[in-house]
Amino acid sequence: MTLATPVRAGVSLEELLAAKERRAARQADWLTHYQQPVISLTLVTPGEIKDSLRYRNTMGVALQMCDQLLWENRWQVLDRLVLWLPTGPEALWCVAHPAAEIKAHCAELEQTHPLGRLWDLDVICPENGLVGRQSLGSHLRRCLICDEPAHACSRSRHHPVEQVVSRVEKMIDDWFARD
Repeated sequence: MTLATPVRAGVSLEELLAAKERRAARQADWLTHYQQPVISLTLVTPGEIKDSLRYRNTMGVALQMCDQLLWENRWQVLDRLVLWLPTGPEALWCVAHPAAEIKAHCAELEQTHPLGRLWDLDVICPENGLVGRQSLGSHLRRCLICDEPAHACSRSRHHPVEQVVSRVEKMIDDWFARD
């Protein structure tokens, strides 16, 4: 099955930063209101295009897997929000369960699902803030191209963005073509 990605206008750095600020404000509001951990889901979408059919389908799989994880563990979901934005899809869950255990399961999902590397699942605790992978003994995310630490390659722009976009699109296309 071929998934054509419609061409959409790219988003500016200013738009991305504003979206990040709005997301942080939503997270803070939920943490204050519920006093329980929040899961924040975004996608790894290199390049200027952040909203496409390909990315929406990928987010759909991520939403399904996260909902299944919460349901299978019988964790109480206090609230859930999904936003389909030009700056990329976003989702939030507020879950009445210890943040470290939630993060461990989310990190496992990111590491084991074929599309998991394209999901950014952050878990934020009302008392201690962001629960990092390293606090659980997990390794840092690896680059999609060379397997070095992803942050180092991203910050140094070690790989051409077109190469990274191509790799992401291939991962997505391979997943949806598997049947």
